[in-house]
Amino acid sequence: MNSPTPSTSAAAGGATPRKFQNFIAGKWCDSVTGETYENHSPANWKDIIGTFPRSNEEDVDRAVKAARKAFKTWRLVPAADRGNIFQRMGDLMVKHKEDIAREMTREMGKVLKETMGDTQEAIDTAYYAFGESRRLFGHTVPSELPNKNCMTFRMPIGVAGLITPWNFPSAIPAWKSFPALLCGNTVVFKPASDTPATAVRLVELLLEAGVPPDAVNIIHGSGRKVGIPLIEHPEVDLISFTGSSEVGRDISSRAGARLKRVSLELGGKNPQIVLDDGNLDLALEAALWGAFGTTGQRCTATSRLIIQAGVHDKLVDMLKNATNKLRCGDGLDPKTDVGPLVNEAQRDTVESYVKIGLDEGAKLVCGGERDTSPQCANGWFYRPTVFAGVTPEMRIAKEEIFGPVLSVLKVKDFDEAIAVANNVDYGLSSSIFTQDVNRAFRAMRDIEAGITYINGATIGAECHMPFGGVKDTGNGHREGGWTVYEFFSEIKTIYVDFSGTLQKAQIDNY
Repeated sequence: MNSPTPSTSAAAGGATPRKFQNFIAGKWCDSVTGETYENHSPANWKDIIGTFPRSNEEDVDRAVKAARKAFKTWRLVPAADRGNIFQRMGDLMVKHKEDIAREMTREMGKVLKETMGDTQEAIDTAYYAFGESRRLFGHTVPSELPNKNCMTFRMPIGVAGLITPWNFPSAIPAWKSFPALLCGNTVVFKPASDTPATAVRLVELLLEAGVPPDAVNIIHGSGRKVGIPLIEHPEVDLISFTGSSEVGRDISSRAGARLKRVSLELGGKNPQIVLDDGNLDLALEAALWGAFGTTGQRCTATSRLIIQAGVHDKLVDMLKNATNKLRCGDGLDPKTDVGPLVNEAQRDTVESYVKIGLDEGAKLVCGGERDTSPQCANGWFYRPTVFAGVTPEMRIAKEEIFGPVLSVLKVKDFDEAIAVANNVDYGLSSSIFTQDVNRAFRAMRDIEAGITYINGATIGAECHMPFGGVKDTGNGHREGGWTVYEFFSEIKTIYVDFSGTLQKAQIDNY
């Protein structure tokens, strides 16, 4: 396939693309740099989504100062009133769900049923935030002294810097911004440069739902010019980042030097184990969905299929036949199974890993090439790819590819399967297919991962459950569920002494 080249026309069909802006201090505005960049559809490079600001540290500083000022009043709004905003936010997203999803598919590439799911995850997160507004529980405990009460409250922290990826441009910003705001913090939001339009739509709806204008700010631009200044800004109190482990380490170092609270949700190299007694039809469906959903561009994607020897050859043959039937194309086309990679660099990364796999001696079962179909001529498409004969120490078995490449490893028994599953630096998601309840419970205990599915794919988070991993996948915090509200708030301990005397704790009263 000839590489797509940037179009000289304004957009598909020659229409003038929309000019997007930052939202800082309650106003939509250009960057002080005056510079912009074009965002193109990965399915059709001739389709320009819009132009976006190339912002810098001066824009960041203005946004942070606005958020700091807004924090003084936003933190005092009763949590239940903040929660009502997120009930309205959920209602608004339901109303506009299909429009949001269609624009997300155009911007990011994944098929419509997936962007509908991405949007629904944000809707669920909004309604969950509405419920949690009345559940920001503290503890009341007995005092060691008479006529004295002990309790804890959850308090807002300050200005939250949110840096989000392109693969879930609605759900992940919702995972971060909704709890941050619900807890009484204000937000400065840097979305991924590949999916800024979806981020703008989220902010527009937050404002329509009733979030005070200064309390949420969005700045477009690069990690170097916007992300780093946001992380290092002295008036930013906490950082929440989703992305690569390499970038996460750098963020942790920069933020740690300033004692900021930091949540990192990073990479994955997720295994799906299939034992001899597993349901092969179900395991096949899960592997296809886990490996090639979102074109493999998920931190939870099934990157390794670990199969016990007794069913290995049969399942690989089933996998080959099913994978070859998958159709690449525009995600808005109902006939499409797999969309494009998000950009040229991502497509080239996938291509380089396929070459690495071949050089390492893995057997190419199917795929392994760009898709040259007519519907793929102007986008960043790569055929879903399966390697067999992969050994645990090969790079394609250990490194995150973030594309539609599945490595199949053969093992002799359950114990070897667990050892192979754990033989990576990451520990996000995992799954096992077996009918043996004892092995299922051993897998729950022994797989080194933050998430384990029994007889399910490695992908598919639910908004009310904690999401995150171990090892190089993160730094111990979790997105989602009740735990993310613990990250975006801090505990204040209160002592109320109504004895009328000065009672001294932490001395020997005995």
